[in-house]
Amino acid sequence: MPQTKALGQYLLSEVFLRGNLIERDYFGLEFQNLQMNWAWLEPTKPIVRQVRRPANALFRLSVKFFPPDPGQLQEEYTRYLFSLQMKRDLMESRLICTENTGALLASHLVQSEIGDYDDAADRDFLKSTQLLPYQEKVQERIMELHRRHLGQTPAESDFQILEIARKLEMYGVRFHPAADREGSKINLAVAHMGLQVFQGNTKINTFNWSKIRKLSFKRKRFLIKLYPEVHGPHQDTLEFLMASRDQCKIFWKICVEYHSFFRMFDQPQPKSKAILFTRGSSFRYSGRTQKQLVDYVRESGAKRTPYQRRNSKVRMSARSLATDVPKQSLSFNDSLCAPGSASSATVSFSPARSPPRTELQPRGAAPTPSWSPASPQQLQLQSPLQAARPPSPPKEEPAKAASPSHFAFQDSAADSPQASPVSSKGPLCLSPSFQMSTLSLPGQNPSPLQSPVLGEGGSNPRLEEEEEGRRKRYPTDKAYFIAKEILTTERTYLKDLEVITVWFRSAVIKENAMPEVLMNLLFSNIDPIYEFHRGFLKELDQRLALWEGRSNAHVKGDFQRIGDVMLGNMCALKEFTGFLQKHDEVLTELEKASKRLKKLETVYKEFELQKVCYLPLNTFLLKPIQRLMHYKLILERLCKHYSPAHRDHDDCKEALKEVAEIAAQLQSSLIRLENFQKLTELQRDLIGIENLTGPGREFIREGCLYKLTKKGLQQRMFFLFSDMLLYTSKGVTATNQFKVHGQLPLHGMIVEESENEWSVPHCFTIYSAQRTVVVAASSRVEMGKWIEDLNLAIDLAKKSQEKSSIFLDAGLGDHSNLYGSPAISPELPPRYLLGQGQRPNTITHVCWYRNQNLSLTDYLRMNQNQLSGYLLRKFKNSNGWQKLWVVFTNFCLFFYKTHQDDFPLASLPLLGYTVSTPDETDGIHKDYVFKLQFKSHVYFFRAESEYTFERWMEVIKSAASTTGRMSLLVPKGGPAEMNGN
Repeated sequence: MPQTKALGQYLLSEVFLRGNLIERDYFGLEFQNLQMNWAWLEPTKPIVRQVRRPANALFRLSVKFFPPDPGQLQEEYTRYLFSLQMKRDLMESRLICTENTGALLASHLVQSEIGDYDDAADRDFLKSTQLLPYQEKVQERIMELHRRHLGQTPAESDFQILEIARKLEMYGVRFHPAADREGSKINLAVAHMGLQVFQGNTKINTFNWSKIRKLSFKRKRFLIKLYPEVHGPHQDTLEFLMASRDQCKIFWKICVEYHSFFRMFDQPQPKSKAILFTRGSSFRYSGRTQKQLVDYVRESGAKRTPYQRRNSKVRMSARSLATDVPKQSLSFNDSLCAPGSASSATVSFSPARSPPRTELQPRGAAPTPSWSPASPQQLQLQSPLQAARPPSPPKEEPAKAASPSHFAFQDSAADSPQASPVSSKGPLCLSPSFQMSTLSLPGQNPSPLQSPVLGEGGSNPRLEEEEEGRRKRYPTDKAYFIAKEILTTERTYLKDLEVITVWFRSAVIKENAMPEVLMNLLFSNIDPIYEFHRGFLKELDQRLALWEGRSNAHVKGDFQRIGDVMLGNMCALKEFTGFLQKHDEVLTELEKASKRLKKLETVYKEFELQKVCYLPLNTFLLKPIQRLMHYKLILERLCKHYSPAHRDHDDCKEALKEVAEIAAQLQSSLIRLENFQKLTELQRDLIGIENLTGPGREFIREGCLYKLTKKGLQQRMFFLFSDMLLYTSKGVTATNQFKVHGQLPLHGMIVEESENEWSVPHCFTIYSAQRTVVVAASSRVEMGKWIEDLNLAIDLAKKSQEKSSIFLDAGLGDHSNLYGSPAISPELPPRYLLGQGQRPNTITHVCWYRNQNLSLTDYLRMNQNQLSGYLLRKFKNSNGWQKLWVVFTNFCLFFYKTHQDDFPLASLPLLGYTVSTPDETDGIHKDYVFKLQFKSHVYFFRAESEYTFERWMEVIKSAASTTGRMSLLVPKGGPAEMNGN
């Protein structure tokens, strides 16, 4: 083919070949067109039709498709190039973040460039290399953070950079200026989950692919057509005005490519050209989809190019460059014949203003080639980053460097790295996750567990052999595993206390944000409890070590019990009842102060955005009282297991008596605290309602219902309280909150089933003094729960003005039964983040996106179903098992490398999941394995014993099962049986 007629694919292939890129479909070449707008080189069009002067054009190698999780990148070299893109975006102020987050990213970049911390080397490097626009201001902070990355390899630095960046709201965002119908200036962007709308740098809306029926443009107008049943408060066609037709078309093409890459399984077929007339564009995405790319890399894994890097202390001038490339890559002095030009073009991964001579330092000991200046006729390719780094660490094996998923997870403290206390948290998208971390909502994001640490790994026979040996070597008595549950959950509980006693204390002291009186009230109550449980955990650990025979094996027979340890500590715990009774006051005063003091409010909100605060902050203040209920339930299981003649039975029975006495004193306090915590959470989630935490108000139920309007059934979020019913929608707000549309008092309200009247399944009508509302539930079971709760709440509201005490007493009956036998609870997701200044996604958002309903009883019953311990995890299509520390709390699974980690690496909300044992088609031939499935997401988990298997099945079923969740107002005779679809 004549060079002048070369297609864009020719140049792309040459670049990818010479760069030795395997996962090449994530990348593209961009250039500036005549209007000085950046555009992507199209593979199917001749270069001369896209670039007016190809010989003088500057092409820039850039990341084109940003996956939501870096774990989907299989190659270390690919992750390295992505980290360079993050470096460029930081410098160009595209990756907008707080100064602290920017400093954290820069510290990982410094670690990857020059290795471990050295004061002089750090200062020289930061003096010569600009990583942030505001670098001088935060230089000391960068160096402080760099000091904490001791021993971190460049590959690990890449992963940390991408982990932090992908949680930022501006990750992968490329603005396309536009205006809405009112003429307000906005920015449009496209991401893996759909289209995003920004006002300034704040995301105000996201249109998921599943809700978009058609994208088109007409001259300067960009049109989004939504499915009628999902557009909610929007019109079914949204229109945005862009500066020109060319800009409109550029954005449309990017949308088409993003949709095809992330949403389609196979490469779309090119549109056949009409013989006489054409209508619309024939443009189609021409590369591999993400699924095809992942499958290709996985299948050709054995052929991967070995890629090694080693840290070296280097000092680079502002214009010097050091580049790492795979071993098989070409010399950077090789030339590439530029299409459209007779002259050759040097493939230069260097800055546009490249100096006459640039130092290149390849991996290994290869000699450094010299560079000659590029003439105007030479084609320059700019890499994602102006500065690459020298090779990398000897401690990584070449063949395994790209597989962090093979990390072994050990019980021993000596085998686990200490997590850095500094973390930065950014938004999680609403994708499966609703995107969110990571939240996985239906049909949106990939699995939240896809990360290099939690990603699919190959088979690990050694790990499986160790686990088999462990099962044969350790005790098999059920009592041992019950005792071990006390130990594992105590470890998690102590870490939760540290969120307040260590991390939050540090945050408020650093900013001097909390009044001294409140400091004394908070920490004088929780510090003694924390110190007590530190000693208790040590005793538990020592006893289990003796029981397992890890020490003093000759006397292990005298220590195969736990009742004496529990009895001694439950008696000692009675001394702390006074501290626990003050938690009500602590929670109330902290909430009041955060409203009154702006500085404390800022610190409070910023702290909730940190990884270590993986639940709402005030939830951690409830943990000490909740823990008493856990002790009670576990001791009940022990007493039920032991025969009266067993030597451990009497101690366990006495310990149960002691803790039951404390729990009885604090049970009503716990219910008040749970209610107060839920009301404060809703106060932050709702716009248009004030003083939600007013005295006497009780939360009853929340959930998604469909309200009948002139436009048909519209999704609304309903909230039932002891005195009113609210309904809201999640519209276009910059704060990720729900807008209140209606407030209906319970006084005079009537509720009737009305399926026959409206011919709508599961439909009922709410008559109030203000208006009549017709709504439909997702099933007959959910409709029954709403009608039952509404009617009983209306009756109780009539009988007494003292709704608070009467309501709970009449509705819940005997509180002692609430924490009795194993019960059923709903799921609460993790705190996925949406960005600076925005509300994190809470359970309310999960209910909205997954069409769920929850009651206060669901929240109360959830507290007994907390569990933690090591599990082996396996993906559907992977061969090996991976050992992870797993914590179940607030209706979500949180995953850690070890029990010593300060924050989770990933999380999995259980809303909508089914739990079962594997069937024959799964090909799992191991004991104690359970299967979690939500649509196409499938995970297998393996427990160490029959008891732990049954416990995990029990608590996960309670969170994932919709039919298991009961209405709040259960008659004392027991819950009624309700059947429906």
